[in-house]
Amino acid sequence: QVQLVESGGGLVQPGGSLRLSCAASGFTFDYYAVGWFRQAPGKEREGVSCFNRNDGSTMYADSVKGRFTISSDYAKNTVYLQMNSLKPEDTAVYYCAAVRLFESCVIISSVYDDWGQGTQVTVSS
Repeated sequence: QVQLVESGGGLVQPGGSLRLSCAASGFTFDYYAVGWFRQAPGKEREGVSCFNRNDGSTMYADSVKGRFTISSDYAKNTVYLQMNSLKPEDTAVYYCAAVRLFESCVIISSVYDDWGQGTQVTVSS
């Protein structure tokens, strides 16, 4: 059974940093793409970043390019999202998701099959 558990969210001041973790069980990332998505109150879910080990592809939303970095630790079967220079508009519930995929990853939520429960990120002074 595929399970994804996010952690690392919290309250941070503008300009600060957080690192989110997505721990996977029931599968390994060898044949899966992993994506990060976020949803702010009253807004649609938005793709943030993705990574696929099969071809090494990564993708970032324009709104986070240069500030967020996706990475992974295969020994821990965990994918991370390092978020720097955080802005109030980054406030949202952040979700990780996975899909068995042999092509370059995309940050389109309908592509992903399995989702975590989400972790809240609040950027405020």
